[in-house]
Amino acid sequence: MLKRLCLLLLCVAAAPAFAADYPNRAIKMVVPFAPGGGTDVLGRIIGQKLAEQWGQPVVVENQPGASGGIGTRAVAKADPDGYTLLMASTGALMAASAALAPEGPFDVNKFFAPITVVAAPPYLLVANPQLEANSVAELIKLAKAKPKALSFGSSGIGAASHLSGALFEKEAKVEMLHVPYKGTGPAVTDLLGGRIDMMFSPSTTVQSFIEAGKLKAIATTGSKRSKFSPTVPTVSENGLPGYESVGWFGLLVPANTPKDIVDKLNKAVVAIMAMPDVIEHMAKLGAEPEPQTPEEFGRYINADVAKWAALVKEQNINIPGAAGK
Repeated sequence: MLKRLCLLLLCVAAAPAFAADYPNRAIKMVVPFAPGGGTDVLGRIIGQKLAEQWGQPVVVENQPGASGGIGTRAVAKADPDGYTLLMASTGALMAASAALAPEGPFDVNKFFAPITVVAAPPYLLVANPQLEANSVAELIKLAKAKPKALSFGSSGIGAASHLSGALFEKEAKVEMLHVPYKGTGPAVTDLLGGRIDMMFSPSTTVQSFIEAGKLKAIATTGSKRSKFSPTVPTVSENGLPGYESVGWFGLLVPANTPKDIVDKLNKAVVAIMAMPDVIEHMAKLGAEPEPQTPEEFGRYINADVAKWAALVKEQNINIPGAAGK
């Protein structure tokens, strides 16, 4: 009994010292999608600033697959020491939840310690310029005239870009062909090449192509127009009243990471998001910093996953990885 008490006291005494010493070596940030997508871009912005701030390397490691589920589950199983970070997104948590909590409901706090949301922007419904529709109303009319002929890409089955399309199909009562990729970047490449017709994309990855005339923006998916694309109407006002789909990007670490480290990461990332050059950089990508406390972010994630889980069940969407835990 005395021995156990001594060990407990030793651990309690060592915890603050460990947190105070953090980080004293390189940090790995897992992005569960291919390079070039919105999650990857924002992860590299935060990673670079953390490295500058702490004087330790932050190595971004892309682990795509299973709609973000592979990299997300890998972080859930990593040591809870603060040296493995996850730059997650709506879809990545949805994909991971199918495997981590197959019976549901998914509780993020059982598997991760949330740090903060980095951005929660609406998506842009973008299309190849050759598509014969320039508004949501025209798109719905075309899709009804040609069932399953129009294609939309996504960063994977169950990813937010897929779920946004599935919600669109449900509410517009149309059927389209879904083409999943291993990340937003590869999907955008095929969209530019005309191999798919459209996609619901983070503006971070398509804004420059819209400005160059290589893609056309049909609508944004928020409840109101984005301040970064004020001339682009929402899906709701452009032909499908009531439609809304907002994604998020945020930082998490494995569950049971010491609270001192979680708080230290939160404080550092929130400070980074307030830096003028970061705000400017994110604005160019169509994203706006949306800092939260770890507790607020945890509640936000659970509510968001529950919303999309209901759609997945209703539409009978088979998210990869659910069987292979």
